[in-house]
Amino acid sequence: MVRGAHLTEDRSREAPGAGVAVATATRHSASGGGRLLDVVGRLSWGVADQAVSSLSNFALGIYVARTFGPIHFGAFSLAFITYTVVLNASRGMATDPMLVRYSGAVRRHWRQATASATGVALLVGTVAGLICLGAGLLLPNPLGPAFVALGFGLPGLMLQDSWRFSFFTAGKGGSALMNDLVWTVLLVGVIAALDLSRTGTVPRCILALGGTAWLAAIFGAVQSGVMPRPGVTLHWFRDHHRLSFRYLLENVAASGSAQIRSTVLGAVAGLASVGYVRGAEILMGPFVVIQNGVAQVAVPEVSKALKRSSGRLARFCFALGSAVAAGALAWGIILMTVLPLGLGDALMKEIWRPAAQLLPAVTLTLVMGSYCNAAMGGLRAMGVSWRSLRAQLTSSTAYVLGGATGAVLGGALGTVWGVAVANTFSALVWWYHLRAALRDYHEQQPSPVIPHPSAAAEPTTIAPPAAVHPTAPTETA
Repeated sequence: MVRGAHLTEDRSREAPGAGVAVATATRHSASGGGRLLDVVGRLSWGVADQAVSSLSNFALGIYVARTFGPIHFGAFSLAFITYTVVLNASRGMATDPMLVRYSGAVRRHWRQATASATGVALLVGTVAGLICLGAGLLLPNPLGPAFVALGFGLPGLMLQDSWRFSFFTAGKGGSALMNDLVWTVLLVGVIAALDLSRTGTVPRCILALGGTAWLAAIFGAVQSGVMPRPGVTLHWFRDHHRLSFRYLLENVAASGSAQIRSTVLGAVAGLASVGYVRGAEILMGPFVVIQNGVAQVAVPEVSKALKRSSGRLARFCFALGSAVAAGALAWGIILMTVLPLGLGDALMKEIWRPAAQLLPAVTLTLVMGSYCNAAMGGLRAMGVSWRSLRAQLTSSTAYVLGGATGAVLGGALGTVWGVAVANTFSALVWWYHLRAALRDYHEQQPSPVIPHPSAAAEPTTIAPPAAVHPTAPTETA
């Protein structure tokens, strides 16, 4: 196969309404300052939404870590990682293809895509929930009850997340933010009630997570005026199977590698070690808000940068990755200098001291992950899902090998440094594929036609104005 053939194939299936996005980008190109402000504004919506979404997870994690100790927190962490695996699978099958093909689509097309994508997410959550229920009945305490509780909440969790991405696809960051605000207020209220009544347990905390997500998902249907349609799942896969299949493998490889690493760590070093690693990751949560918020809207923004000028795509992605990486480094330094003064013990109690030893490696992991995410956004915006899949599979393999080997050799400390080394290698892999994709893209562009010099001597006539064809409707969702 000719190199770059996949690039041409995927880009030929742009979302309906892509022409509107191109026209918008062209209008913005008249003013570089205005375009920059628009980009910053859209990124700000993503960061704000992610901040609200992550706040609830952060509060829940801190509550469980403080209240139930490292072993029960380790059980909670394994259940939560399973939730992220299902979440990434749902995104790969439903909302990731929607982001690529329907960003800027006219309202009618957006509503059809939203009904299909949310339906797929609801079906994925239902199937995964049934599997977790069955697994929970077989697993010992404290893992078993945690997985049973997760099984009840997964359909609502998947549906709520799909609304967020649907709103961002339509450029409605405010609607996504409002939905997450409702969810966060409900969840924090339930956690506070459990704490005040002293009736909290790990399963009840997970039930609170899933139950409040169900309520936010219902609110999302009211906001959008669209009902999920799980019955069109096969039709959705038939239309988007190239992207869905590759993004499914890519996303599951990413989160599945974390599941394997945590399972190996729990088996060789105990559930408490899983809790220590998760504790260090939670402390990085305020920065992860920014990282995930930028990643959430990176694909639409990089898509716009590509349509303006393919030559600027790599610089845009590198600048985006560098800015986020600088934030990761700064936050890690703050944690390592401020928390040892007493705040760490007050925040996480007995989990703090073991988790503090892991912060340098976790910080390096997030710094390198910022560059991985930036390159991933570039590849997805270009539609070369086969390259992003290859990069993700390579990165996930390195993650499993580094994390599992480190866990066997050095427990919690060994696994975080193994993952840090793996992420450094992965950043190089992602950027290699982005550069290669851009090279293929440029090779496929038609060469400019230069008129023969003799043509200047020929008499010319002024042609009448060409007929102006009606433009596509500019109504956006």
